[in-house]
Formats: sequence, structure tokens, C-alpha cells
Amino acid sequence: MAKIVIVGAGFAGHYAALVLQDALKGRGNHEITVISRVPKFTYIPSLVWVGIGQMRAEETQFDLKPVYDKLGINYIHGTVVEVHPDPEDQYVVVNLPNGQTQNVKYDYVLIATGPYLNFPAVEGLGPEKGYTQSICTPPHATEASSKYLELVHKLEKGERAKIIIGTGHGLATCQGAAFEYICNIHNDLVDRGLRDRVELMWLSNEPALGDFGIDGLETKYKGNIFTSEDMVRYVFEQYGIRWEIRSHVRKIEEGKVHTLNLDGEEKEFEFDFAMLIPPFKAQPIKWIDKDGNDITSKVCNPAGFVKVDANYGKPYDELDGPDWPRKYQNPIYKNVFAAGIAFAPPGPLSKPGKAPDGTPIGPTPPRTGYTAELSGKAAALNIVDMIEGREPSHTASMAETPGLCVASMKNKILDGEAATIAIFPVARNRAAYPEYGRDLDNCAAEVGMAGAWFKLFLHYAFLYKLQAKPGWKLIP
Repeated sequence: MAKIVIVGAGFAGHYAALVLQDALKGRGNHEITVISRVPKFTYIPSLVWVGIGQMRAEETQFDLKPVYDKLGINYIHGTVVEVHPDPEDQYVVVNLPNGQTQNVKYDYVLIATGPYLNFPAVEGLGPEKGYTQSICTPPHATEASSKYLELVHKLEKGERAKIIIGTGHGLATCQGAAFEYICNIHNDLVDRGLRDRVELMWLSNEPALGDFGIDGLETKYKGNIFTSEDMVRYVFEQYGIRWEIRSHVRKIEEGKVHTLNLDGEEKEFEFDFAMLIPPFKAQPIKWIDKDGNDITSKVCNPAGFVKVDANYGKPYDELDGPDWPRKYQNPIYKNVFAAGIAFAPPGPLSKPGKAPDGTPIGPTPPRTGYTAELSGKAAALNIVDMIEGREPSHTASMAETPGLCVASMKNKILDGEAATIAIFPVARNRAAYPEYGRDLDNCAAEVGMAGAWFKLFLHYAFLYKLQAKPGWKLIP
């Protein structure tokens, strides 16, 4: 009997648990345990609507335990703080909500913890100890909605306001979520008849508009090449949104953001409401060897993300598709896997830069959503291979798999709008596609009402699928 422990229950971890249970069903008395610091699954993409008061946080979530009880998966609500990976005694240490600790033994472990929201990286960043809002968690999105609607009330009384949306650090990612939020705010203000009272600004670390942390996108249309920069520029010009890119947020005071850009210019921007995505780092987990030594730096990169089968250490200009991980297996401890945001990428997708004083400015790679699911599934099936005595054979390299993003811009049934972006592969792979690093025949970007319908469909389809309801495996 094999004991498999999955740490984390987001897109990567939860989906991996469903895949494992289905793949191992009837193949032996194996034990799957999921450990999650949060007792609910959250469909993160819909938090953009929670953040403007168009959906309740509860509509994006479901309880994990009933799903796992139904499938015969063990569930522990707690926080993993240590992993002991040496073969003599392999276990994770869990801090439980009641203050006690529990050791959970494993034969295979999958780390899928998602990010630690590193608000302390910038003075004044975040809703808890700072002056900005976030839509990264249900409580944050709910608070952002409350603050936004307070501002709307002031606008309705005739006041004017400045709103800043974007990234709150030179190395932050998830530009796509911020893009959705600023577009939804614009359209919500238009519908309320208040848009002319607001200055709306996009603030980002992207090297180019529409980069989204994936080095942008090219697509063919009627024999011409169009880019995501063309698309975002058109949207922002139509919406009257000004932009400031290539920027790191140095400090935030009440009502004021201080930035530094790649040219070394220091700027200040006033705001009445700001939502800035924080930088991510790994959840704080220590890796301890059999002698009690901290070997975290041996297993993880400096940000705490678990090293897998990637080619680390190459400079950006030499990094290519074959350098990205395929099996999500740790090279030192072969029974350790990592997926989703928890795995260490070999480098950025977008061209990194530095301000004259050495401050790094450039997006880190996004590894959420569909990419997280694919990596979680590959890791789960590779664990099955190992349990059954085979070499891991399942792959999901970001340089070999597609990306699909439906970015909500206006959440309405009759006149909604969304940007639908398809990309293949996510990470440029010039070894396979020398000209662009991608197959442009399988890349697309367009804005329209159909995308808004599709975005809403995905909300309900994924919540259905991830509760393992009848027919769940038919949903990609």
C-alpha cells in the first residue's frame, strides 16, 4: 500500500487528488491524504467579480471535506511547516488549528501549496497593514468590493476620484487578473454613469503593454500579425485608461504610490482607491534531513519554490522550451513532486530588466489556472507510474502545452465583454518553432460578447467538475 500526501488544495493539488483517486481506484489499497490550510476550494478567476460587488465570495467556493469523504480521500485541515524527505523516515509536520502538531508519513508527496502573498515586500502594500486592496483571496476581494462601493457612493454625491490598478512590485505576476479588474471597474462605472468622474490608471512591471508575464502574444489575422500589445492598447485607448509600465512600486503611503521605472525615474501617483497585486513567494515550509539539518536551499530556489526537472541557471537569452520542467519531479528526492505555483520555474517568460540602481523589474512567470491543473495532473499520474513500478512518463511542460485565458471585461449577459486569449505553447519554444517560439496558427486574441458568456460558463463548469459530480471527467 502506498501513502500519497498532497500539500495544498488549489487548482493543482485538488485536481491532482481527483486524478489520483480515479487512477488508483481498484488497483490496490492505497491511501491519499490532502492537507490544506484552507478548508474550501476557491475558484480564483471569479474573485474579480467579487471585488466589484457583482458576486458573493461564497459563490466561488465549496467545502473540500465532503468531496474527499465521497471519494475516500483523507483530509487534514492544517498547515504543513516541515517536510522530512530522507528515506529512513519520510513525513510532513502539520500545524493543526487547535494548536497541536501532527506528523503524516508518506511514500510520495506532491507540494501544491499555492503562493504566499508577500505584501511585506513593499511598505504600505496590502489591505491588512497597508493602503491598497487585493483580489487574491475571498476575504481580500470582499474587502476590495466594500472599499470600491464606498468610493462609488462618494462619486454619486458628486466627488471625483483617482483609481490605480495593477502590480505592486517589480517582480509581481498575475497581470491578467489586474487587467480584468481594471476593465470591469471601467464598465461598472460606465453603467453607473460615473466614469467621467474617475481618472483610471494601469500601473505595471510589464516590459511592454499586454505582456501579461508571458512575453506577450502574436496571432495571425487575414495575413497580418497582431499582438496582445495591440489589443490592450486599443482597449485602454477606447476605455480612456492611462498606463505606466516598466515600473516597480517602492513605497505606498495613504493616497500615494511611489514608483521607480527601468529608466531610473522616480514618480509619485495619487489615488483614492488602489488594487495592486503583491509579489508571490512560496509558503514557508522547511525541509529537514535525517540529521536535523535545514536543507531548504538544497531542495528549493531562493523564493522557496520546489526545484523539479527543469534546467536551472541559464541566462534569459539562452532559456528555451526544452529547459522547462516536464514531469514535475524533484531531481534529488524522486518521490517528491511539485505543481502549480509551488514548482520553481527555470526563469522568467518575459524579458527581465533592472533599473540603474539594480532594482529588478519584470514579471515572474504565471503558473495558475489551467497550467496548474495540467502540472498537477502530470505529477499525479507520474506518482501512479512509480507506484506501479514504471518510470514516470506523463509530461505537461509549459513549452509544450496550451494556455487559455478568458479575461472578463464586463460581466453582463446581454452586453458583456471579455478578451479570449489562446496561446500555444505558453513558454516560447524556439527549438520547436524557430520564428516566434510559438505556433501562431494555434494562437488567438479577440474581444467580444461570446467570451463573456464563455467566462461565466467556465465558472459553473469548473465548480461542478472539481466537486467530482457525475460526468466530471468529461470537462477538460
